[in-house]
Amino acid sequence: MDLVLIGLAAFFTAGLTLFSGFGLGTILMPVFALFFPVPVAIAATAVVHLANNLFKFGLMARDANWRVVLRFGLPAAAAALLGASLLNWIDSMPVLLGYQVGACRFEVTPVKALIGVLIAAFAMLELSSRFQALAFPARLLSLGGAISGFLGGLSGNQGALRSAFLLKAGLSKEAFVATGVVAAVIVDAVRLVVYGAGVPGEHVARSAGIVWPVAVATVCAFTGSYLGKRVLRKVTLRAVQFTVAWAMLLIGVALALGLA
Repeated sequence: MDLVLIGLAAFFTAGLTLFSGFGLGTILMPVFALFFPVPVAIAATAVVHLANNLFKFGLMARDANWRVVLRFGLPAAAAALLGASLLNWIDSMPVLLGYQVGACRFEVTPVKALIGVLIAAFAMLELSSRFQALAFPARLLSLGGAISGFLGGLSGNQGALRSAFLLKAGLSKEAFVATGVVAAVIVDAVRLVVYGAGVPGEHVARSAGIVWPVAVATVCAFTGSYLGKRVLRKVTLRAVQFTVAWAMLLIGVALALGLA
């Protein structure tokens, strides 16, 4: 069942992310977090995210605006290092709170609380029509790269803010998507190096079964991206965004409370 859920999440999100407001990492990470420790879930999502973006890179790289990539992607890479390092540090902190409901024992850890709050916050942004229309001026492109990269390294949530900063860069629809893909590849590559160096041994031992879920999610994401590229057009899919955002909000709250 976990493979089915992860595969479906990767397939539909990878296809929709080409022309909707949310990204693969935003949706897939909470799904992984239901089955694995949060730092491992973020790292596993980064693997799928990077592989999927490399696949999309092959499909769309010729449309990328490399001047914008440099202005946005280099600050994003530097900030992703900081965000990923901060995640590793927070994961080493002790449990904040333990409580019991009936026969079940729950623990609130700093990393679960932080990531849960961030997931819930991004879900609320997805529900906001004002955020969907948000676009920052082009002069803030480098700052946007730094903010997006930092949040990408810390929690894997980078797509929504990246889009908001790239919208005013004067790009065509195809260049907008392709430039975002290249920037995402840069951030994913950087944060994976930091995650790999900092994942605690006990998480690795508990997550020996992560290989198959990552493989299934990657193949499903490839398929979703390929089909999404073939139907790329002006589609908002607002009803889907609302449904996913509410699911993300519930998962975020559950993580923050130590229930997941």
